Amino acid sequence: MDKHTYSSGIIGNCSFLAYISKNTEVEWLCWPKFDSSFIFGSLLDRDKGGSFRIVPDDQNASFEQKYEENTNIIRTKVTCHDGTFLVTDFAPRFFKGETHYKPLILIRKIEPIENSPKIDIVCDPRDSYGSFLPKASLASNHILFSGMESDLRLTTNISLHYILQNTSFVLNETKYLVLSYGDHLENPSERKIQDLLDRTREYWRNWVKHCSIGEFQQEAVVRSALALKLHQFQDTGAIIAAGTTSLPESPSSGRNWDYRYCWIRDAYYTLSALNGIGHFEEMEHYSHFLENIASTKRERIQPLFSILGEEILEEKILDLDGYLGNKPVRIGNQAFTHIQNDVYGQILLSIMPLYLDARFHKKSKSSSGQSILNLLKHIERTMDEPDAGLWEFRNLQQKHCYTFLFHWAGSAAAEKIGQKLNDREICDLAVFLKERSALNIEACYDKKRGVYTQAEGSEHLDASLLQLISLGYLKEDPEKANRHLAVLESELKTKEGLFFRYKHNDDFGAPKTAFLVCAFWYVDALACVGRLEEAKRYFLSLLTYTNHLGLFSEDVDPANGSQWGNFPQAYSHVGLMNSAFRISRKMDIPLFLCP
Repeated sequence: MDKHTYSSGIIGNCSFLAYISKNTEVEWLCWPKFDSSFIFGSLLDRDKGGSFRIVPDDQNASFEQKYEENTNIIRTKVTCHDGTFLVTDFAPRFFKGETHYKPLILIRKIEPIENSPKIDIVCDPRDSYGSFLPKASLASNHILFSGMESDLRLTTNISLHYILQNTSFVLNETKYLVLSYGDHLENPSERKIQDLLDRTREYWRNWVKHCSIGEFQQEAVVRSALALKLHQFQDTGAIIAAGTTSLPESPSSGRNWDYRYCWIRDAYYTLSALNGIGHFEEMEHYSHFLENIASTKRERIQPLFSILGEEILEEKILDLDGYLGNKPVRIGNQAFTHIQNDVYGQILLSIMPLYLDARFHKKSKSSSGQSILNLLKHIERTMDEPDAGLWEFRNLQQKHCYTFLFHWAGSAAAEKIGQKLNDREICDLAVFLKERSALNIEACYDKKRGVYTQAEGSEHLDASLLQLISLGYLKEDPEKANRHLAVLESELKTKEGLFFRYKHNDDFGAPKTAFLVCAFWYVDALACVGRLEEAKRYFLSLLTYTNHLGLFSEDVDPANGSQWGNFPQAYSHVGLMNSAFRISRKMDIPLFLCP
Protein backbone atom coordinates (compact mmCIF):
# COMPACT_ATOMS: atom_id res chain seq x y z
CA MET A 1 0.00 0.00 0.00
CA ASP A 2 1.24 3.51 -0.84
CA LYS A 3 2.06 5.92 1.98
CA HIS A 4 -1.07 7.68 3.17
CA THR A 5 -1.00 11.24 4.51
CA TYR A 6 -3.81 13.65 5.26
CA SER A 7 -3.97 16.30 2.54
CA SER A 8 -5.36 19.20 4.54
CA GLY A 9 -4.48 21.82 7.11
CA ILE A 10 -6.46 23.58 9.80
CA ILE A 11 -7.45 27.17 10.31
CA GLY A 12 -9.51 28.51 13.18
CA ASN A 13 -9.92 31.15 15.87
CA CYS A 14 -10.63 29.20 19.10
CA SER A 15 -14.35 29.26 18.30
CA PHE A 16 -14.18 26.79 15.40
CA LEU A 17 -11.85 24.71 13.25
CA ALA A 18 -11.96 24.35 9.45
CA TYR A 19 -10.01 21.82 7.40
CA ILE A 20 -8.73 23.15 4.08
CA SER A 21 -7.72 20.44 1.63
CA LYS A 22 -4.79 20.87 -0.71
CA ASN A 23 -7.28 21.10 -3.59
CA THR A 24 -8.94 24.16 -1.90
CA GLU A 25 -11.96 22.26 -0.55
CA VAL A 26 -13.26 22.96 2.95
CA GLU A 27 -13.60 19.26 3.71
CA TRP A 28 -14.53 19.53 7.41
CA LEU A 29 -16.19 22.38 9.31
CA CYS A 30 -18.41 21.98 12.39
CA TRP A 31 -20.57 24.91 13.53
CA PRO A 32 -21.32 26.42 15.97
CA LYS A 33 -19.01 24.32 18.22
CA PHE A 34 -16.19 21.82 17.75
CA ASP A 35 -18.59 18.94 18.47
CA SER A 36 -21.58 20.22 16.47
CA SER A 37 -22.77 18.70 13.20
CA PHE A 38 -20.58 19.39 10.23
CA ILE A 39 -21.57 22.10 7.78
CA PHE A 40 -19.09 20.64 5.32
CA GLY A 41 -18.11 17.00 5.80
CA SER A 42 -16.81 15.58 2.53
CA LEU A 43 -13.99 14.11 4.62
CA LEU A 44 -16.46 11.41 5.69
CA ASP A 45 -18.91 11.30 2.78
CA ARG A 46 -18.53 12.82 -0.69
CA ASP A 47 -22.28 12.94 -1.36
CA LYS A 48 -23.87 13.66 2.01
CA GLY A 49 -21.01 15.84 3.24
CA GLY A 50 -21.65 18.80 0.96
CA SER A 51 -18.82 20.88 -0.48
CA PHE A 52 -17.19 24.31 -0.43
CA ARG A 53 -14.44 24.52 -3.03
CA ILE A 54 -12.83 26.73 -5.65
CA VAL A 55 -12.52 24.68 -8.80
CA PRO A 56 -10.12 25.51 -11.65
CA ASP A 57 -11.27 24.78 -15.19
CA ASP A 58 -8.52 22.19 -15.55
CA GLN A 59 -8.62 18.62 -14.23
CA ASN A 60 -4.82 18.50 -14.32
CA ALA A 61 -4.28 21.60 -12.21
CA SER A 62 -1.51 21.48 -9.61
CA PHE A 63 -1.76 22.68 -6.02
CA GLU A 64 0.86 24.03 -3.64
CA GLN A 65 -0.20 24.69 -0.07
CA LYS A 66 1.56 26.22 2.93
CA TYR A 67 0.96 28.24 6.07
CA GLU A 68 1.95 31.85 6.14
CA GLU A 69 4.97 31.95 8.42
CA ASN A 70 4.09 31.91 12.13
CA THR A 71 0.34 32.06 11.53
CA ASN A 72 -2.74 29.85 11.19
CA ILE A 73 -3.47 31.31 7.74
CA ILE A 74 -3.32 28.89 4.78
CA ARG A 75 -2.35 29.88 1.25
CA THR A 76 -3.02 27.52 -1.65
CA LYS A 77 -1.45 28.28 -5.02
CA VAL A 78 -3.30 26.75 -7.97
CA THR A 79 -1.63 26.43 -11.36
CA CYS A 80 -3.74 25.47 -14.37
CA HIS A 81 -3.50 25.65 -18.16
CA ASP A 82 -4.95 29.18 -18.35
CA GLY A 83 -3.16 30.80 -15.43
CA THR A 84 -2.35 30.79 -11.73
CA PHE A 85 -4.34 31.97 -8.73
CA LEU A 86 -3.93 32.08 -4.96
CA VAL A 87 -6.52 31.17 -2.31
CA THR A 88 -5.98 32.54 1.20
CA ASP A 89 -8.11 30.94 3.92
CA PHE A 90 -8.41 32.29 7.46
CA ALA A 91 -10.68 32.70 10.46
CA PRO A 92 -10.55 36.24 11.89
CA ARG A 93 -8.93 36.48 15.32
CA PHE A 94 -7.46 39.55 16.95
CA PHE A 95 -7.99 41.92 19.86
CA LYS A 96 -10.94 44.25 19.54
CA GLY A 97 -10.65 46.55 22.49
CA GLU A 98 -9.92 44.34 25.48
CA THR A 99 -11.58 41.20 24.10
CA HIS A 100 -10.85 38.73 21.32
CA TYR A 101 -12.73 39.08 18.05
CA LYS A 102 -13.36 35.42 17.09
CA PRO A 103 -16.64 35.20 15.14
CA LEU A 104 -18.07 32.16 13.37
CA ILE A 105 -16.82 33.51 10.06
CA LEU A 106 -14.67 31.79 7.45
CA ILE A 107 -13.03 34.03 4.83
CA ARG A 108 -11.58 32.96 1.48
CA LYS A 109 -9.65 35.48 -0.63
CA ILE A 110 -9.00 34.58 -4.28
CA GLU A 111 -6.34 36.47 -6.24
CA PRO A 112 -5.23 36.06 -9.88
CA ILE A 113 -1.44 35.70 -10.01
CA GLU A 114 -0.74 34.99 -13.67
CA ASN A 115 -3.11 35.51 -16.60
CA SER A 116 -6.87 35.16 -16.02
CA PRO A 117 -7.75 31.59 -15.09
CA LYS A 118 -11.30 30.31 -15.28
CA ILE A 119 -12.80 29.02 -12.02
CA ASP A 120 -16.03 27.73 -10.53
CA ILE A 121 -17.28 28.23 -6.95
CA VAL A 122 -19.20 25.42 -5.24
CA CYS A 123 -20.89 26.17 -1.91
CA ASP A 124 -23.22 23.36 -0.88
CA PRO A 125 -23.61 23.19 2.92
CA ARG A 126 -25.33 20.47 4.97
CA ASP A 127 -26.70 20.10 8.48
CA SER A 128 -27.60 17.26 10.89
CA TYR A 129 -24.57 15.26 9.73
CA GLY A 130 -25.59 15.33 6.09
CA SER A 131 -29.27 14.47 6.52
CA PHE A 132 -30.55 18.03 6.00
CA LEU A 133 -30.06 20.19 2.89
CA PRO A 134 -30.53 23.91 3.70
CA LYS A 135 -32.61 26.05 1.38
CA ALA A 136 -30.58 28.56 -0.68
CA SER A 137 -32.06 31.93 -1.56
CA LEU A 138 -30.73 35.15 -3.08
CA ALA A 139 -30.43 38.45 -1.25
CA SER A 140 -28.85 41.76 -2.25
CA ASN A 141 -25.19 40.76 -1.91
CA HIS A 142 -25.33 37.32 -0.35
CA ILE A 143 -26.82 33.84 -0.53
CA LEU A 144 -28.84 32.81 2.51
CA PHE A 145 -28.89 29.13 3.53
CA SER A 146 -31.86 28.63 5.87
CA GLY A 147 -33.69 25.90 7.77
CA MET A 148 -30.95 25.14 10.28
CA GLU A 149 -30.73 26.19 13.93
CA SER A 150 -29.08 29.36 12.65
CA ASP A 151 -28.86 30.64 9.08
CA LEU A 152 -25.68 30.58 7.01
CA ARG A 153 -24.79 33.59 4.89
CA LEU A 154 -22.32 33.59 1.98
CA THR A 155 -21.38 37.16 1.12
CA THR A 156 -19.20 37.77 -1.93
CA ASN A 157 -18.30 40.10 -4.78
CA ILE A 158 -18.72 37.20 -7.21
CA SER A 159 -21.94 36.92 -9.18
CA LEU A 160 -24.41 35.12 -6.92
CA HIS A 161 -25.99 33.48 -9.96
CA TYR A 162 -22.61 32.04 -10.97
CA ILE A 163 -22.38 30.35 -7.58
CA LEU A 164 -25.97 29.09 -7.42
CA GLN A 165 -25.78 27.71 -10.97
CA ASN A 166 -22.18 26.41 -10.72
CA THR A 167 -21.16 28.58 -13.67
CA SER A 168 -17.49 29.09 -14.46
CA PHE A 169 -16.13 32.63 -14.76
CA VAL A 170 -12.86 34.35 -15.55
CA LEU A 171 -10.87 35.46 -12.50
CA ASN A 172 -9.47 38.83 -13.54
CA GLU A 173 -9.55 40.62 -10.18
CA THR A 174 -9.42 39.79 -6.47
CA LYS A 175 -12.57 38.08 -5.20
CA TYR A 176 -13.65 37.09 -1.71
CA LEU A 177 -16.04 34.64 -0.08
CA VAL A 178 -17.27 35.30 3.46
CA LEU A 179 -19.24 32.46 5.05
CA SER A 180 -20.84 33.27 8.39
CA TYR A 181 -22.99 31.41 10.90
CA GLY A 182 -25.66 33.62 12.44
CA ASP A 183 -23.48 36.71 12.75
CA HIS A 184 -22.19 38.40 9.61
CA LEU A 185 -20.02 41.22 8.41
CA GLU A 186 -21.76 44.37 7.28
CA ASN A 187 -20.78 45.10 3.67
CA PRO A 188 -17.48 43.14 3.71
CA SER A 189 -15.63 45.13 1.05
CA GLU A 190 -12.25 44.07 -0.29
CA ARG A 191 -10.69 46.74 1.92
CA LYS A 192 -12.46 45.34 4.98
CA ILE A 193 -11.39 41.77 4.13
CA GLN A 194 -7.77 42.89 3.77
CA ASP A 195 -7.94 44.65 7.13
CA LEU A 196 -9.26 41.49 8.80
CA LEU A 197 -6.51 39.45 7.16
CA ASP A 198 -3.78 41.89 8.20
CA ARG A 199 -5.00 42.03 11.79
CA THR A 200 -5.32 38.25 12.01
CA ARG A 201 -1.80 37.82 10.63
CA GLU A 202 -0.47 40.34 13.12
CA TYR A 203 -2.28 38.58 16.00
CA TRP A 204 -0.75 35.17 15.27
CA ARG A 205 2.76 36.54 14.75
CA ASN A 206 2.60 38.49 17.99
CA TRP A 207 1.34 35.35 19.74
CA VAL A 208 4.37 33.43 18.46
CA LYS A 209 6.73 36.26 19.45
CA HIS A 210 5.51 35.91 23.02
CA CYS A 211 6.39 32.20 23.17
CA SER A 212 9.38 31.03 25.20
CA ILE A 213 10.98 28.45 22.92
CA GLY A 214 14.42 26.85 22.96
CA GLU A 215 16.64 26.86 19.92
CA PHE A 216 16.23 23.13 19.31
CA GLN A 217 13.86 22.55 16.35
CA GLN A 218 12.12 25.91 16.78
CA GLU A 219 10.05 25.78 13.60
CA ALA A 220 8.50 22.42 14.51
CA VAL A 221 7.68 23.64 18.02
CA VAL A 222 6.10 26.84 16.67
CA ARG A 223 3.87 24.92 14.25
CA SER A 224 2.87 22.50 17.02
CA ALA A 225 2.11 25.38 19.39
CA LEU A 226 -0.05 27.09 16.77
CA ALA A 227 -1.92 23.83 16.12
CA LEU A 228 -2.45 23.23 19.84
CA LYS A 229 -3.78 26.76 20.30
CA LEU A 230 -6.50 26.12 17.70
CA HIS A 231 -7.76 23.13 19.71
CA GLN A 232 -8.67 25.28 22.73
CA PHE A 233 -12.30 26.40 22.96
CA GLN A 234 -11.78 29.84 24.42
CA ASP A 235 -15.26 30.20 25.87
CA THR A 236 -14.59 27.51 28.53
CA GLY A 237 -10.84 26.85 28.24
CA ALA A 238 -11.34 23.19 27.29
CA ILE A 239 -8.85 21.62 24.86
CA ILE A 240 -10.02 18.87 22.51
CA ALA A 241 -7.94 15.89 21.39
CA ALA A 242 -8.72 16.49 17.69
CA GLY A 243 -11.26 18.28 15.54
CA THR A 244 -12.34 15.15 13.64
CA THR A 245 -14.26 11.96 14.20
CA SER A 246 -14.00 8.43 12.81
CA LEU A 247 -10.68 8.66 10.98
CA PRO A 248 -9.50 5.04 11.42
CA GLU A 249 -6.44 4.11 13.47
CA SER A 250 -5.69 1.71 10.63
CA PRO A 251 -7.69 0.72 7.51
CA SER A 252 -10.68 -1.55 8.14
CA SER A 253 -9.82 -1.75 11.85
CA GLY A 254 -13.15 -0.50 13.22
CA ARG A 255 -11.10 1.71 15.57
CA ASN A 256 -12.92 4.87 14.47
CA TRP A 257 -13.57 7.26 17.35
CA ASP A 258 -14.93 10.75 17.94
CA TYR A 259 -12.10 12.85 19.41
CA ARG A 260 -13.86 16.24 19.58
CA TYR A 261 -13.88 16.18 23.37
CA CYS A 262 -11.65 17.08 26.30
CA TRP A 263 -9.80 14.09 27.75
CA ILE A 264 -8.63 14.42 31.34
CA ARG A 265 -5.82 11.92 30.62
CA ASP A 266 -4.19 14.52 28.33
CA ALA A 267 -4.42 17.37 30.82
CA TYR A 268 -1.02 17.20 32.53
CA TYR A 269 0.92 16.81 29.28
CA THR A 270 -1.02 19.59 27.58
CA LEU A 271 -0.49 22.02 30.43
CA SER A 272 3.20 21.12 30.50
CA ALA A 273 3.41 22.09 26.83
CA LEU A 274 1.62 25.40 27.43
CA ASN A 275 3.89 26.06 30.41
CA GLY A 276 6.89 25.33 28.22
CA ILE A 277 5.99 28.10 25.77
CA GLY A 278 5.04 30.47 28.59
CA HIS A 279 1.44 31.08 27.52
CA PHE A 280 -0.17 31.43 30.91
CA GLU A 281 -3.56 32.66 29.72
CA GLU A 282 -4.18 29.33 27.98
CA MET A 283 -2.83 27.44 31.02
CA GLU A 284 -5.05 29.38 33.38
CA HIS A 285 -8.20 28.89 31.28
CA TYR A 286 -7.60 25.14 30.93
CA SER A 287 -6.73 24.77 34.63
CA HIS A 288 -9.95 26.54 35.58
CA PHE A 289 -11.94 24.22 33.30
CA LEU A 290 -10.41 21.25 35.12
CA GLU A 291 -10.93 22.83 38.53
CA ASN A 292 -14.61 23.38 37.76
CA ILE A 293 -14.92 19.67 36.99
CA ALA A 294 -13.05 18.71 40.16
CA SER A 295 -15.12 21.01 42.37
CA THR A 296 -18.48 19.56 41.34
CA LYS A 297 -19.80 16.97 43.77
CA ARG A 298 -19.95 13.64 41.99
CA GLU A 299 -19.22 10.04 42.90
CA ARG A 300 -16.39 9.83 40.38
CA ILE A 301 -14.83 11.89 37.61
CA GLN A 302 -15.17 10.39 34.14
CA PRO A 303 -12.33 10.27 31.58
CA LEU A 304 -13.67 12.92 29.19
CA PHE A 305 -16.12 15.79 28.95
CA SER A 306 -17.57 17.99 26.25
CA ILE A 307 -16.05 21.43 25.78
CA LEU A 308 -18.92 22.79 27.89
CA GLY A 309 -18.23 20.29 30.68
CA GLU A 310 -21.18 18.08 29.73
CA GLU A 311 -21.00 14.48 30.97
CA ILE A 312 -23.34 12.52 28.67
CA LEU A 313 -21.61 11.90 25.34
CA GLU A 314 -23.84 9.19 23.93
CA GLU A 315 -22.15 7.25 21.17
CA LYS A 316 -24.09 6.86 17.91
CA ILE A 317 -23.31 5.41 14.49
CA LEU A 318 -24.19 7.55 11.46
CA ASP A 319 -25.21 6.41 7.99
CA LEU A 320 -22.18 7.90 6.24
CA ASP A 321 -19.64 6.28 3.91
CA GLY A 322 -16.71 6.98 6.23
CA TYR A 323 -13.20 8.18 5.44
CA LEU A 324 -12.02 6.23 2.36
CA GLY A 325 -14.93 3.87 3.00
CA ASN A 326 -13.93 3.09 6.59
CA LYS A 327 -16.98 2.46 8.73
CA PRO A 328 -18.47 2.91 11.26
CA VAL A 329 -18.77 6.70 11.53
CA ARG A 330 -19.29 7.49 15.20
CA ILE A 331 -20.30 10.63 17.05
CA GLY A 332 -20.16 10.76 20.83
CA ASN A 333 -17.86 8.46 22.76
CA GLN A 334 -18.77 5.55 25.00
CA ALA A 335 -15.56 6.12 26.97
CA PHE A 336 -17.45 8.64 29.12
CA THR A 337 -18.92 5.61 30.95
CA HIS A 338 -15.52 4.06 31.66
CA ILE A 339 -13.79 3.90 35.00
CA GLN A 340 -10.39 5.52 34.53
CA ASN A 341 -8.84 6.34 37.87
CA ASP A 342 -5.67 8.10 36.75
CA VAL A 343 -7.83 11.21 36.16
CA TYR A 344 -7.58 12.35 39.78
CA GLY A 345 -3.81 12.49 39.71
CA GLN A 346 -3.90 14.13 36.29
CA ILE A 347 -6.08 16.95 37.62
CA LEU A 348 -3.93 17.44 40.73
CA LEU A 349 -0.79 17.79 38.60
CA SER A 350 -2.60 20.06 36.17
CA ILE A 351 -4.00 22.57 38.65
CA MET A 352 -0.86 22.65 40.80
CA PRO A 353 0.46 25.81 39.05
CA LEU A 354 -2.62 27.74 40.20
CA TYR A 355 -1.39 27.23 43.75
CA LEU A 356 2.39 27.22 43.40
CA ASP A 357 3.44 29.25 40.37
CA ALA A 358 4.24 32.83 41.39
CA ARG A 359 3.57 34.02 37.84
CA PHE A 360 -0.16 33.58 38.45
CA HIS A 361 -1.68 36.59 40.16
CA LYS A 362 -2.88 35.90 43.68
CA LYS A 363 -6.50 36.56 42.66
CA SER A 364 -6.31 33.71 40.16
CA LYS A 365 -5.21 31.19 42.76
CA SER A 366 -7.72 29.07 44.63
CA SER A 367 -8.45 30.27 48.14
CA SER A 368 -9.44 26.88 49.49
CA GLY A 369 -7.89 23.44 49.50
CA GLN A 370 -11.23 21.63 49.60
CA SER A 371 -11.05 20.58 45.92
CA ILE A 372 -7.53 19.22 46.55
CA LEU A 373 -8.77 17.21 49.51
CA ASN A 374 -11.70 15.91 47.46
CA LEU A 375 -9.36 14.69 44.72
CA LEU A 376 -7.15 12.93 47.26
CA LYS A 377 -10.20 11.21 48.73
CA HIS A 378 -11.14 10.06 45.22
CA ILE A 379 -7.67 8.49 44.96
CA GLU A 380 -8.05 6.88 48.38
CA ARG A 381 -11.43 5.43 47.49
CA THR A 382 -10.37 4.03 44.09
CA MET A 383 -6.79 3.04 44.96
CA ASP A 384 -7.41 -0.71 44.77
CA GLU A 385 -10.15 -0.63 42.13
CA PRO A 386 -9.49 -2.15 38.68
CA ASP A 387 -10.13 0.31 35.83
CA ALA A 388 -10.17 0.58 32.03
CA GLY A 389 -6.75 2.23 32.05
CA LEU A 390 -5.22 4.94 29.92
CA TRP A 391 -6.08 3.17 26.66
CA GLU A 392 -9.75 2.77 27.64
CA PHE A 393 -10.15 -0.96 27.17
CA ARG A 394 -13.85 -1.58 26.64
CA ASN A 395 -14.00 -5.11 28.03
CA LEU A 396 -11.02 -5.37 30.34
CA GLN A 397 -10.64 -4.11 33.91
CA GLN A 398 -7.20 -4.30 35.53
CA LYS A 399 -5.15 -2.70 38.27
CA HIS A 400 -3.09 -0.61 35.86
CA CYS A 401 0.42 0.48 36.71
CA TYR A 402 -0.11 3.77 34.85
CA THR A 403 -3.09 4.57 37.08
CA PHE A 404 -0.97 3.93 40.18
CA LEU A 405 1.76 6.17 38.73
CA PHE A 406 -0.66 9.08 38.52
CA HIS A 407 -1.93 8.32 42.02
CA TRP A 408 1.70 8.68 43.09
CA ALA A 409 2.44 11.80 41.03
CA GLY A 410 -0.88 13.45 41.93
CA SER A 411 -0.36 12.79 45.62
CA ALA A 412 3.13 14.28 45.40
CA ALA A 413 1.62 17.39 43.78
CA ALA A 414 -1.06 17.58 46.49
CA GLU A 415 1.60 17.40 49.18
CA LYS A 416 3.30 20.49 47.71
CA ILE A 417 -0.03 22.31 47.52
CA GLY A 418 -0.81 21.36 51.11
CA GLN A 419 2.53 22.75 52.24
CA LYS A 420 1.81 25.99 50.38
CA LEU A 421 -1.63 26.26 52.01
CA ASN A 422 -0.25 25.16 55.37
CA ASP A 423 -2.97 22.50 55.42
CA ARG A 424 -1.89 19.54 57.55
CA GLU A 425 -4.86 17.36 56.55
CA ILE A 426 -3.93 17.59 52.88
CA CYS A 427 -0.24 16.93 53.58
CA ASP A 428 -0.86 13.88 55.77
CA LEU A 429 -3.29 12.24 53.35
CA ALA A 430 -1.05 13.02 50.38
CA VAL A 431 2.00 11.41 52.00
CA PHE A 432 -0.02 8.35 52.99
CA LEU A 433 -1.40 7.91 49.46
CA LYS A 434 1.97 8.48 47.82
CA GLU A 435 3.41 5.60 49.85
CA ARG A 436 0.44 3.33 49.08
CA SER A 437 0.70 4.18 45.38
CA ALA A 438 4.38 3.23 45.34
CA LEU A 439 3.55 -0.17 46.84
CA ASN A 440 0.97 -0.74 44.10
CA ILE A 441 3.44 0.29 41.40
CA GLU A 442 5.96 -2.19 42.75
CA ALA A 443 3.30 -4.91 42.66
CA CYS A 444 3.46 -4.51 38.85
CA TYR A 445 7.22 -5.12 38.71
CA ASP A 446 8.44 -8.25 36.93
CA LYS A 447 11.68 -9.06 38.75
CA LYS A 448 12.67 -11.75 36.26
CA ARG A 449 12.61 -9.41 33.26
CA GLY A 450 13.41 -6.22 35.19
CA VAL A 451 10.42 -4.30 33.84
CA TYR A 452 7.14 -2.83 35.07
CA THR A 453 4.19 -4.47 33.35
CA GLN A 454 0.88 -3.03 32.23
CA ALA A 455 -1.04 -4.16 35.31
CA GLU A 456 -0.73 -6.15 38.49
CA GLY A 457 -0.57 -9.84 37.57
CA SER A 458 -0.11 -9.11 33.84
CA GLU A 459 2.87 -9.99 31.66
CA HIS A 460 1.96 -7.42 28.98
CA LEU A 461 4.17 -4.40 28.45
CA ASP A 462 2.84 -0.88 27.90
CA ALA A 463 4.52 2.20 26.39
CA SER A 464 2.73 4.46 28.88
CA LEU A 465 5.16 3.12 31.50
CA LEU A 466 7.96 5.07 29.88
CA GLN A 467 6.44 7.74 32.12
CA LEU A 468 7.87 5.99 35.19
CA ILE A 469 11.15 7.51 34.01
CA SER A 470 9.88 10.87 32.77
CA LEU A 471 7.75 11.61 35.84
CA GLY A 472 10.68 10.89 38.16
CA TYR A 473 9.45 7.72 39.86
CA LEU A 474 12.70 5.88 39.00
CA LYS A 475 14.92 8.92 39.46
CA GLU A 476 16.69 7.48 42.49
CA ASP A 477 17.44 4.14 40.81
CA PRO A 478 19.18 4.74 37.45
CA GLU A 479 20.06 1.07 37.03
CA LYS A 480 16.44 0.02 37.37
CA ALA A 481 15.34 2.82 35.02
CA ASN A 482 17.79 1.74 32.33
CA ARG A 483 16.77 -1.91 32.60
CA HIS A 484 13.08 -1.02 32.43
CA LEU A 485 13.70 1.12 29.35
CA ALA A 486 15.77 -1.59 27.65
CA VAL A 487 13.02 -4.19 28.01
CA LEU A 488 10.35 -1.81 26.69
CA GLU A 489 12.63 -1.00 23.72
CA SER A 490 13.18 -4.66 22.90
CA GLU A 491 9.48 -5.46 22.73
CA LEU A 492 7.56 -2.32 21.72
CA LYS A 493 9.97 -0.14 19.70
CA THR A 494 10.25 -0.27 15.92
CA LYS A 495 13.56 0.32 14.15
CA GLU A 496 12.30 3.79 13.16
CA GLY A 497 11.90 4.78 16.82
CA LEU A 498 8.10 4.47 16.81
CA PHE A 499 6.46 2.77 19.77
CA PHE A 500 3.43 0.51 19.92
CA ARG A 501 1.16 1.25 22.88
CA TYR A 502 1.14 -2.50 23.50
CA LYS A 503 1.16 -5.58 21.28
CA HIS A 504 -1.41 -7.85 22.91
CA ASN A 505 -4.96 -8.27 21.65
CA ASP A 506 -7.60 -5.86 22.89
CA ASP A 507 -11.31 -5.51 22.02
CA PHE A 508 -10.45 -5.17 18.30
CA GLY A 509 -7.45 -7.48 18.00
CA ALA A 510 -3.78 -6.49 18.05
CA PRO A 511 -2.94 -2.86 17.14
CA LYS A 512 -1.41 -2.43 13.67
CA THR A 513 -0.25 1.16 14.01
CA ALA A 514 1.90 3.01 16.51
CA PHE A 515 0.43 5.76 18.69
CA LEU A 516 2.67 8.69 17.83
CA VAL A 517 2.84 10.32 21.27
CA CYS A 518 4.41 7.13 22.65
CA ALA A 519 7.43 7.79 20.41
CA PHE A 520 7.82 11.23 21.97
CA TRP A 521 7.55 9.65 25.42
CA TYR A 522 10.42 7.43 24.33
CA VAL A 523 12.46 10.49 23.35
CA ASP A 524 11.73 11.94 26.82
CA ALA A 525 12.90 8.76 28.52
CA LEU A 526 16.10 8.66 26.46
CA ALA A 527 16.89 12.24 27.46
CA CYS A 528 16.16 11.49 31.12
CA VAL A 529 18.60 8.56 31.29
CA GLY A 530 21.36 10.55 29.57
CA ARG A 531 21.09 9.10 26.05
CA LEU A 532 20.76 12.58 24.60
CA GLU A 533 22.22 11.99 21.14
CA GLU A 534 19.80 9.11 20.58
CA ALA A 535 16.94 11.29 21.82
CA LYS A 536 17.84 13.98 19.28
CA ARG A 537 18.22 11.46 16.46
CA TYR A 538 14.85 9.83 17.08
CA PHE A 539 13.18 13.22 17.50
CA LEU A 540 14.39 14.24 14.05
CA SER A 541 13.17 10.96 12.56
CA LEU A 542 9.69 11.62 13.97
CA LEU A 543 9.49 14.90 12.04
CA THR A 544 9.28 12.84 8.84
CA TYR A 545 5.78 11.70 9.84
CA THR A 546 4.10 15.09 9.36
CA ASN A 547 2.03 15.95 6.31
CA HIS A 548 2.95 18.70 3.84
CA LEU A 549 2.01 21.40 6.37
CA GLY A 550 3.93 20.00 9.34
CA LEU A 551 0.87 18.46 11.04
CA PHE A 552 0.82 15.13 12.89
CA SER A 553 -1.84 12.45 12.96
CA GLU A 554 -2.71 10.26 15.93
CA ASP A 555 -1.16 7.05 14.58
CA VAL A 556 1.59 6.01 12.17
CA ASP A 557 1.96 2.73 10.28
CA PRO A 558 5.56 1.60 10.91
CA ALA A 559 5.53 -0.40 7.66
CA ASN A 560 5.35 2.64 5.37
CA GLY A 561 5.04 5.76 7.52
CA SER A 562 1.36 6.31 6.70
CA GLN A 563 -0.69 8.71 8.81
CA TRP A 564 -3.84 7.29 10.41
CA GLY A 565 -6.21 8.15 13.22
CA ASN A 566 -7.79 11.49 13.94
CA PHE A 567 -6.00 14.51 12.57
CA PRO A 568 -4.29 16.66 13.49
CA GLN A 569 -3.89 15.11 16.92
CA ALA A 570 -3.28 17.72 19.62
CA TYR A 571 -1.70 15.02 21.77
CA SER A 572 0.97 14.28 19.13
CA HIS A 573 1.89 17.96 18.90
CA VAL A 574 1.96 18.21 22.69
CA GLY A 575 4.39 15.27 22.67
CA LEU A 576 6.67 17.06 20.22
CA MET A 577 6.65 20.27 22.26
CA ASN A 578 7.43 18.53 25.55
CA SER A 579 10.23 16.45 24.01
CA ALA A 580 11.79 19.50 22.39
CA PHE A 581 11.71 21.37 25.70
CA ARG A 582 13.30 18.44 27.53
CA ILE A 583 16.09 18.11 24.97
CA SER A 584 16.70 21.87 25.09
CA ARG A 585 17.04 21.74 28.87
CA LYS A 586 19.44 18.81 28.69
CA MET A 587 21.49 20.64 26.05
CA ASP A 588 21.55 23.75 28.24
CA ILE A 589 20.17 25.83 25.36
CA PRO A 590 18.88 29.20 26.58
CA LEU A 591 15.27 30.08 25.93
CA PHE A 592 14.32 32.93 23.65
CA LEU A 593 12.25 34.69 26.26
CA CYS A 594 9.26 36.86 25.49
CA PRO A 595 9.83 40.61 25.81
